[in-house]
Amino acid sequence: MRRKKPEDLREWCYPFIFETRLTCDYEILTDELCCHIGVVLSQLGEGFDDIRTDLEQLQPLIYNLNGSVRGKNGIFEQDIDWLKERYTHYQQATAGRVTGFVLPRGPAPVPQLHLCRCTGKKIVRMLVRLEQEGRKFDEILPRFANVLANFFFVLTVVIKDRLNVEEVPYISINY
Repeated sequence: MRRKKPEDLREWCYPFIFETRLTCDYEILTDELCCHIGVVLSQLGEGFDDIRTDLEQLQPLIYNLNGSVRGKNGIFEQDIDWLKERYTHYQQATAGRVTGFVLPRGPAPVPQLHLCRCTGKKIVRMLVRLEQEGRKFDEILPRFANVLANFFFVLTVVIKDRLNVEEVPYISINY
């Protein structure tokens, strides 16, 4: 049975919620990421003004990413250039701190940033699936989403560094 828009709008949480295409799932993932960032922002203490400013600038970009598959593209080269520059800034600030895999743990908001990182990866995977489904979108979207996932990881390293929290290495028995 195909669902349709209910008469009572209280029974309808999103205009595209009953679609069977992956576009709606992509939009929900990007919305989830924006919400995760809101949680991170609520948990940032003093001494993290630079990270707060970056995340506040990033939230609207994620909603631009959200609408860029169904609607017109809202992510541009200057957005990815800015994100790469911020990534490089934080990476250089913590150079040598992480040399391999680490366990995703630490004080808040580190675990929440790891959830952002994982959601970023899910967004990349959803873009792969959307492309497989035949959906057309600008190639900058998966580029931006990949940088997003990496950006969230480097923020975990910066926060733990500033709080003097050690990274816990993970040594794989699989590779």
